[in-house]
Amino acid sequence: MTPRTLGRALIRHPWWKLASLALAVLLWVALLGEPELVTIQSVPVLYRNLSSNLLLLSDATASVQLELRGPSRKLTRDGLAEIAVMLDLSGVTAPGEQTFTLSRTELTLPDGITLLRAVPSQLRLRFDRTMTKEVPIDVRITGTPADGFRVSSNTASPDRLTVSGPESRVKSIQSAETDPVDVSGLTDSTVARVNTFVADPRVQFESPSVVTITIAVERNIPK
Repeated sequence: MTPRTLGRALIRHPWWKLASLALAVLLWVALLGEPELVTIQSVPVLYRNLSSNLLLLSDATASVQLELRGPSRKLTRDGLAEIAVMLDLSGVTAPGEQTFTLSRTELTLPDGITLLRAVPSQLRLRFDRTMTKEVPIDVRITGTPADGFRVSSNTASPDRLTVSGPESRVKSIQSAETDPVDVSGLTDSTVARVNTFVADPRVQFESPSVVTITIAVERNIPK
């Protein structure tokens, strides 16, 4: 290209060239001039890959605070809504305590967002084996039959229920207790369907928790 040709190319369509240059300058200013901000965001902690024969005990942390830095246009409610801690538990193979340090690896951060710190920065978790066992039914009776009558027996059907939960908790469960069955004023046997209950919230029923209670009432026989 000769100098004359080059000169003509440079002055051809001058307004388009000026507009393009101005747009490039504006974009450069927008990108470099956007302020970086710091925010603190509460995010959920999600646990994955836990072995099926282990349980994460109930005192596990549900959320942590993250101190984040990034462009103001990304530190918005919508921009941070999908952030979560994804803690991989595949390395946990036995019951007991294990400590995990939180880092960028466990986070789902958008591009341009930097983790400054997590509070807490470590999570100490407790694990226990899963245990299942059958426990007998403890029938609760309230009130007294009519004068001259007494409760001679009570039976539950089924008479045992299956419960499951952390091994250390299930071992301490000796029975499942029914809701009260009121026999006040009864002169004859009665049947009631009631719910059963175990006091430990970490122990659950593996089968329906409703049982049928048969209360036998008979007349007192004078000695």
